[in-house]
Amino acid sequence: MVRKRRTDLPGAGETSESQGTGEGRGAVQRPPAQHPVQQQGGYQGGGRGWTPQRGGYGGRGGRMPPQQYHGGPPEYQQGRGGQHYQRGGPPSQSRGGYIAGRGSGAPSVGEPSRPPAPELHQATQSSYQSPVISEPIPYGTPTPGGPSSSSGSLDPTTLVPSEQFQSLAVQSEQPPSQEMQPASSKAMRFPLRPGKGSYGSKCIVKANHFFAELPDKDLHQYDVSISPEVTSRGVNRAVMEQLVRLYRESHLGKRLPAYDGRKSLYTAGPLPFASKEFRITLIDEEDGPGAARRERVFTVVIKFAARADLHHLGMFLQGRQADAPQEALQVLDIVLRELPTSRYSPVGRSFYSPDLGRRQPLGEGLESWRGFYQSIRPTQMGLSLNIDMSSTAFIEPLPVIDFVNQLLNMDVSARPLSDSDRVKIKKALRGVKVEVTHRGNMRRKYRISGLTSQATRELTFPVDESGTLKSVVQYFQETYGFVIQHTQWPCLQVGNSQRPNYLPMEVCKIVEGQRYSKRLNERQITALLKVTCQRPPERESDILKTVQHNAYAEDPYAKEFGIKISENLAQVEARVLPAPWLKYHDSGREKDCLPQVGQWNMMNKRMVNGGTVNNWIGINFARGIKDSMVQSFCHELAQMCSVSGMAFNPEPVLPVVSGRPDQVERVLKTRFHDVMTKLLPHGKELDLLIVILPDNNGSLYGDLKRICETELGIVSQCCLQKHVYKMSKQYLANVSLKINVKVGGRNTVLRDAISRRIPLVSDRPTIIFGADVTHPHPGEDSSPSIAAVVASQDWPEVTKYAGLVCAQAHRQELIQDLYKTWQDPARGVMHGGMIRELLISFRKATGQKPQRIIFYRDGVSEGQFYQVLLHELDAIRKACASLEPNYQPTVTFVVVQKRHHTRLFANNHNDRQATDRSGNILPGTVVDSKICHPTEFDFYLCSHAGIQGTSRPAHYHVLWDENKFTADGLQSLTNNLCYTYARCTRSVSIVPPAYYAHLAAFRARFYMEPETSDSGSMTSGMAASRGVASASGGARSTRVPGGNAAVRPLPQLRENVKRVMFYC
Repeated sequence: MVRKRRTDLPGAGETSESQGTGEGRGAVQRPPAQHPVQQQGGYQGGGRGWTPQRGGYGGRGGRMPPQQYHGGPPEYQQGRGGQHYQRGGPPSQSRGGYIAGRGSGAPSVGEPSRPPAPELHQATQSSYQSPVISEPIPYGTPTPGGPSSSSGSLDPTTLVPSEQFQSLAVQSEQPPSQEMQPASSKAMRFPLRPGKGSYGSKCIVKANHFFAELPDKDLHQYDVSISPEVTSRGVNRAVMEQLVRLYRESHLGKRLPAYDGRKSLYTAGPLPFASKEFRITLIDEEDGPGAARRERVFTVVIKFAARADLHHLGMFLQGRQADAPQEALQVLDIVLRELPTSRYSPVGRSFYSPDLGRRQPLGEGLESWRGFYQSIRPTQMGLSLNIDMSSTAFIEPLPVIDFVNQLLNMDVSARPLSDSDRVKIKKALRGVKVEVTHRGNMRRKYRISGLTSQATRELTFPVDESGTLKSVVQYFQETYGFVIQHTQWPCLQVGNSQRPNYLPMEVCKIVEGQRYSKRLNERQITALLKVTCQRPPERESDILKTVQHNAYAEDPYAKEFGIKISENLAQVEARVLPAPWLKYHDSGREKDCLPQVGQWNMMNKRMVNGGTVNNWIGINFARGIKDSMVQSFCHELAQMCSVSGMAFNPEPVLPVVSGRPDQVERVLKTRFHDVMTKLLPHGKELDLLIVILPDNNGSLYGDLKRICETELGIVSQCCLQKHVYKMSKQYLANVSLKINVKVGGRNTVLRDAISRRIPLVSDRPTIIFGADVTHPHPGEDSSPSIAAVVASQDWPEVTKYAGLVCAQAHRQELIQDLYKTWQDPARGVMHGGMIRELLISFRKATGQKPQRIIFYRDGVSEGQFYQVLLHELDAIRKACASLEPNYQPTVTFVVVQKRHHTRLFANNHNDRQATDRSGNILPGTVVDSKICHPTEFDFYLCSHAGIQGTSRPAHYHVLWDENKFTADGLQSLTNNLCYTYARCTRSVSIVPPAYYAHLAAFRARFYMEPETSDSGSMTSGMAASRGVASASGGARSTRVPGGNAAVRPLPQLRENVKRVMFYC
């Protein structure tokens, strides 16, 4: 190694838009009910106050009003989708509008404990009683109890765009009689379980939870101070391991302590001192000058802190105490992690080792390691240890030369490295630990900080105080007798900027056991999924083998603390909820459908509300496929749409053309100009663009969606080249479902919704929200998070969803723009926010004020429950109060969690009546006992049929419930909604509003992050030039914590795009 003195560091998938369907069996439910008159749907947004209006959106084109949110509801206008019914037929078939998506959360004892509980007061009854209006009120008709046209209502057709926005955002002159104050302080209690459900067919399932016997020990906590202070848990653990090895018998009273790697030490019983200081010497295996390794001396002070009382944990598990004693749970979790931490490579709450399964190459110098997840949890059966299998990517322990060859997929010795090669190498290797191989048994380790800007043959460094220079090549040959072969390559740079050191790549080997924490590419993700995909019997077997291999009965730490773990999977009572009847159009041979095992198809059925496509064009970006084949495919697709119930013109406005993928913007804009030149003189608009993409299309998909949706105002449907060749009827049927909702139609609705038989939904106007926040990929440390909120826009059908999306600070989980106010110099206090605008649009679309709100919130971990509820419920209440004094509809707030590790298995894998074709539990399986929370209202629901691998049930946890749902009521509603997902004829794994919110947020990244997104490539100034208006009238500028760059606002969606489910 060469140390340079006093020198600064040198500078240095498949985009298919359909899903498969299938057939199976299911349970019989109630007989069909009469189909009442369809309510008029459609996202009509905007408006002043609550004035109900009828019709669709304003026409395409023209200047859009500035809005605060991407997808915000505009003021009603006559025009496309309006009362003249130019498109989409009568009101029951007119276009609605929406945005939408999905997310995740992971419950874990290892999460931050719930913060001190603030106080919120649940309303037993809404103070506002709105009359139920059976039919939408025509435009201009006064609403009961609402403003009439004679009292100053604005005719939206007379407003210019800026006035439209003002009428939407400005609160009426009289403020609410009761100002909503932020919820705060003392004691928040989540709803208690309202009894267990009884609806459905009872059965027994197995869960990957293992009963843990509560220890009868006196647990003590000690504070640990290590100086000099280090940030590495590994070093801290090495220090404590040495301390225990040296002093356990003599100074620790023979106790075997458990250590969290930071500041806390736990023992089963007291140590023989209240405070004591130790001196520990470690041999440094990292960087160090000279032939001998450097010794590092640490001073460790152990001081008594508190007793960890297990009595309150026992009370909590028995349901006799409301709050879980997080400290006691944390102690037990740390104890059970001690032995695996010393044996394996810990990553979060999981442990990995090449000994736990065969390594699998992932490409570009990475490999997958097998491991297991472990977390102790309080449940109704007492403490349980949740064990699950997992896999993740590690860096292969290769010579750095070989790693670089794999990374670049070439033999780089044949040519010099390009600038892009250097960037890729530097990004992949920064922070990676390597060991040197040119010094025999002396395998000193270093951490890479970068690459040199110069080739190795050009590098020199001063060897004495007089500044005499020596080349790196000469130094290695003279000092170590090592001849550097690849002198044209840069050196690895290790150390820091004050003391940079140079190591030639060929003398370095990557140290084993380093997890790859950066973003994987599509090929690597596919390879990793292939490794992790296990059928239920295989996964169950591996979990049991892991428990046996861990041998908790022999774990010295578990024995020390008296923890006993069962070796048997928990057997849990479950119920299989029946599938709901679905309603299709009366003109089809099958008017009603009962899904079988979570699946059905469109044979003999017609969409309940078919959309209209009069004018469409096609563009082919896939090379090697003839235009004639594309024309044939488009013809077949148009025919399938017609057969399925849409009004679809079989002939395009202009013939299908081919375009080069690298000229996507020019091709789209030229073709759009050509088609509008033909349509505009006749007052017509382009309804749909069909696009054929290459199977591997890189950024093309994202570029296309950005241009179509934010610049041209085109609804598009992309199809991959391979599907054009196959031209499968099933594929065409699935694509037709997506096209229908993109042009404002409905595919199906719940029959019980039409007949108004859904408890706590059908009895009075109810709006169902879904919300999610998606965060940047690992390694993107400055990209914004995207928040999405969707809301149903039809009642009683609850099928169409409008939505709003906004960018917010990096990894900010709380949704910032649910409700906001600001001061306008001319107009005073202004009100806005996503909740408020969606409530207004619901009133516009249905003619009703929502009297009940059901809010499904995705992406929240257990440690964030209190914080998210406090902030977002408060925003909901304030948004409601800003619309009308004392308007407070009753709210149910439900967190949807997908990223947890509970898995459910059939009690008998050979029982074909208990499993689907993939070997998973049946769709509709719900569990609300034994493995669920001891007292709170939660349940696991597997609402979908498995395709491959082991199904993961969604976990629903109710944080607020003014609607007083029964267990059966909420479980059945959630399960039934999972059959209304628009993109396929399958029930889905999480409730559709949450799913749609995820899709909308994911789509928004194509508009905003070209430099980091795999699929976006817009220019850096594009988003800023199309910034969303903020409260002060300018582009919103949320600062990234710790960063200097503002969050780029999202570009505006065109009006005709935002009103439909374009994201499907």
